[in-house]
Amino acid sequence: MPTINPYLNFAGNTEEAFNFYKSVFGGEFAMLQRFGEGNQIPANVKDKIMHVSLPIGKDNILMGTDACEEMGFNLTQGNNFYICIGPDSKEEADKLFNSLAAGGKINTPLQDMFWGAYFGDLTDKFGVKWMVNYMKQ
Repeated sequence: MPTINPYLNFAGNTEEAFNFYKSVFGGEFAMLQRFGEGNQIPANVKDKIMHVSLPIGKDNILMGTDACEEMGFNLTQGNNFYICIGPDSKEEADKLFNSLAAGGKINTPLQDMFWGAYFGDLTDKFGVKWMVNYMKQ
C-alpha cells in the first residue's frame, strides 16, 4: 500500500518555513539537502533547499523545496504543493503514475533519479499535482 504525503513548494524561504513547522510539530529533519549538492546549479541558489523532510506523527512526512524562479519555477497561490505517493514497488509506481496521468499532463516522466529513486511528476485532469517517488531498496 503506498504512502501519501504533502510536498510544499516555496519561493526561496523553505528553510524558514520548515524551521517554523519543526517548532510547531517537534522532531528533527529526516533529510535536508541543498541545491549546491546537485549538478550545474546557479550560484545564487546553491544554499537554497532542494529537499527537506520532517516526520510528523506515525508514518506522516511533511516535505518541501525552494522552487526558485532562477530554475524555471513560477509559483502562484494554489500551485505550491504536490501530493507525493511512495509506492511499494516500481510496478506499482508505473501503475499509479500512468493511471493518474490519464487525461492530464506529465511534467517529468518516471525515471531513475540521482537521489536513488524512480520518480516522476504530473498534473492530473483535475489540476491536482502529483509526485510518484519509489525509493529503491
